[in-house]
Amino acid sequence: MSKLKIAIQKSGRLNEDSLQILKDCGISIDNGKDQLKATASNFPIEIFYLRNGDIPQYLKDGVVDAAIIGENLLIEKANDIPFIERLGFSKCKVSLAIPKGEKYQGINFFQGKKIATSYPNTVQYFLNKNNIQAQLHIINGSVEIAPNIGLADGICDIVSSGSTLFKNNLKEVEVLLTSEAVLAVSPIIKEEKQKVLNKLQFRIQSVLKGRQSRYVLLNAPNKNLEKIIKILPGMRSPTVLPLAEEGWSSVHSVLNKNEFWKIIDELKNNGAEGILVCPIEKMVI
Repeated sequence: MSKLKIAIQKSGRLNEDSLQILKDCGISIDNGKDQLKATASNFPIEIFYLRNGDIPQYLKDGVVDAAIIGENLLIEKANDIPFIERLGFSKCKVSLAIPKGEKYQGINFFQGKKIATSYPNTVQYFLNKNNIQAQLHIINGSVEIAPNIGLADGICDIVSSGSTLFKNNLKEVEVLLTSEAVLAVSPIIKEEKQKVLNKLQFRIQSVLKGRQSRYVLLNAPNKNLEKIIKILPGMRSPTVLPLAEEGWSSVHSVLNKNEFWKIIDELKNNGAEGILVCPIEKMVI
């Protein structure tokens, strides 16, 4: 079977999260320190460790078949390259920000202004859409310092927690797009590589479903069983098993992890006891 060539960021948080999801997919990667390429010992895949900004071109040229990359970078450098899966990590925004002391009453603030950014295509598209004429200064590096040294009136950059903006006395005023890591595909991927990619995507989907879900076990009085089952719908329907104590049953179900706290009071009000919530490593549907 042909080996799938997949690119990931050479270093940084996206690198760590990318390697973790591959590990959670059961893929064992034999990589040493400072290697630029590594091979998996138990799956037909080669990992290429590349500079983030170079990955879109490698995808276009077919040097790599797929990549784990930030959606924001894909939009900026190669918005014609498709992605097949959102991966749920490395979430951020691409936003416009200005000095805290400036009054902001709308996008017209940027008319005739100077904007420092590492995302000129994204910014220009946004400005054109809003009929704003502004001058862009393309900076690779610490964009946030530009207003403080008089280089620009505002900036456009990635915003995660907002702490970097705060430290540089800036405030976010417009969100151009939201982003997360995605699994992107070369437009010229070969058929035999596509088959390997399909297998990888299936594993990734199983991991992501597990990460988003929780296994819930509880004890319920039989008189309230029907109500509790309606609260806990599960993948098809909850599993119900009789307890040794007469009049009680054990109810097992799967929930989206963000839903549990919304229904915990309702479960308790209907007599549910001994509620256990467990993580799910993988979920195959």
